[in-house]
Amino acid sequence: MPHPRWNDEYWLLLMQLYLKKPVGLKPLYSRAMVAMSLELHIPPQYLHQQMFRLRSLDTPRLEHLWNEYSKRPQKLARVVKMLRQRPEFNADAGFFEGVAMNETFECDFRPIAEDEKLTPVMLIMVLNLYFQLTPNTMVEQTPEVKELAQLIKLTPQNIIHLMHIYQMCDPYLKVQPNPDEPLLRPCQNIWDRYGGENTQPLEAMALQLRAYFK
Repeated sequence: MPHPRWNDEYWLLLMQLYLKKPVGLKPLYSRAMVAMSLELHIPPQYLHQQMFRLRSLDTPRLEHLWNEYSKRPQKLARVVKMLRQRPEFNADAGFFEGVAMNETFECDFRPIAEDEKLTPVMLIMVLNLYFQLTPNTMVEQTPEVKELAQLIKLTPQNIIHLMHIYQMCDPYLKVQPNPDEPLLRPCQNIWDRYGGENTQPLEAMALQLRAYFK
């Protein structure tokens, strides 16, 4: 089923991204894929599926576009530039009236109000590591903490502070929540989404998100 924001002219944007080196299908949460998703207000999952279709050339139209532009990068760049300059491109008027748009994916990549250096995807990465460690290893010297801090461009101290907040969210630890902790609410939101007994969705999400931070 087509996404309500999808326009067939966006095939050209996807083709340009596909042809960027290394040429091929880009990771679901690669930074470029996420940037295009935020630009078009279309979830990365949908764009990734469309890029897979582009690679497969599963319609005559896609074959025509591929033959027309894939070997002419300058021509493709000109057309894409003209597309982005149109007044209606990425305009709010493009939303279909009466259609509920789920912007969860967009919010996940935007800074949170409580701390602009943090985004929900960062909190997801920290929660994933939280479930891999024990409270005794939630310290700055732990190699996994240092590696994650370097990946998402935070300090080990930041990581440990967030893990301490997740301890407040963890019903098994029975740590008394600090109502004065400003990051408790956003951390609780991530915990409510991913902190159940089945951590496989969290692990899968964190694994895919690594491409965004590289």
